[in-house]
Amino acid sequence: MSLPHVHLRSLHAEPLSVPLREPFVIASGRIDATRAALVTVTLSATHDGRVVTGLGEAAALPPVTHEDQPDILAALARTAVQLAGVRLTDLTELSAALDAALSGMPVARAGVESALLDAWARLAAVPVCGLLRAKPPLTLVTDITLPIGEPEHMAELAAAWRSRGFRVFKVKVGKQLDNDVRALHAVHARVPDARFRLDANGGYEAAQALELVRDARARGLHLECFEQPCARDDLAGMAQVTREAGVPVIADESVRTLGDLEQILTARAAHGVNLKLVKSGGLLAALAIGERARSQGLQIMCGGMVETRLGLTAMAHVCAALGAVDYVDLDTALLLAADPFRGGYRDSGAELTLNDATGLDIERAS
Repeated sequence: MSLPHVHLRSLHAEPLSVPLREPFVIASGRIDATRAALVTVTLSATHDGRVVTGLGEAAALPPVTHEDQPDILAALARTAVQLAGVRLTDLTELSAALDAALSGMPVARAGVESALLDAWARLAAVPVCGLLRAKPPLTLVTDITLPIGEPEHMAELAAAWRSRGFRVFKVKVGKQLDNDVRALHAVHARVPDARFRLDANGGYEAAQALELVRDARARGLHLECFEQPCARDDLAGMAQVTREAGVPVIADESVRTLGDLEQILTARAAHGVNLKLVKSGGLLAALAIGERARSQGLQIMCGGMVETRLGLTAMAHVCAALGAVDYVDLDTALLLAADPFRGGYRDSGAELTLNDATGLDIERAS
């Protein structure tokens, strides 16, 4: 589509630290509040002077992301100066400007790109996914994440979420195998119809991952997939689990770029890939990885770090651009003590329906 020509009037970043209801514990770390930056940009249309504001979320999750909140804020302060007054005519120019300003900073880049696309889509009077060749409304059914904890507590959380309509549980594992086994048993006992997506965040050796799968299947658990069982660079281990587990293996930390995806394809190290904006530097790169993965027969998961409604809405627009995806993991706004934003989508239990409105249709909650 033809976009209005724009220029950047301002870019501002501020900390976005929202407490979680429960500590978010994964194999590689723990956080108790989001470690993100809120990016606000102001664009004006060259032809008629209209001015709009767009919002983006740059969500860090160290050590999964190399960037942490202080790094992001410092990078965005420099970027605000570097991009001041820049003029853009199409998405190719946008990508080139961000590549030059934020090389090696995919989390910060994702936040800026999301804010720019939000504002630009508002000027074009289309939803963000309209810039990416799709239109809402789109209804997605998300899983809900159970962070690592005491097995009985994880089972209590699962039962509470099941009462709210969630049936698919993304269970974090990979820290201690025996405890992970007990946790799966406990959740299954409390929620017999649960469907499980295991996520080790790279915490296992291949033998441990396969042992966990064998135990789960022997107990009759319904396993939908196993995300990142082995370390990011352990493609041999990932390939072994892919060959032997009997459940789809989804690469997450192992795929941040198109080049990473090609290595996964060559090694036959996964059945699918988890797309995340902040891994890849924004919506456009995530979409490109998803399209390439799908062309090679891989399954697609759309997920995020620990993000508010703002970041999740941006990823939902990538889902809309891709069409139907195999796994949706857009739940973390539900894990927050409060969400500082409203709009974007309507949620009912596990269902999320994108709003049919311009941009991301997100604003700060009062």
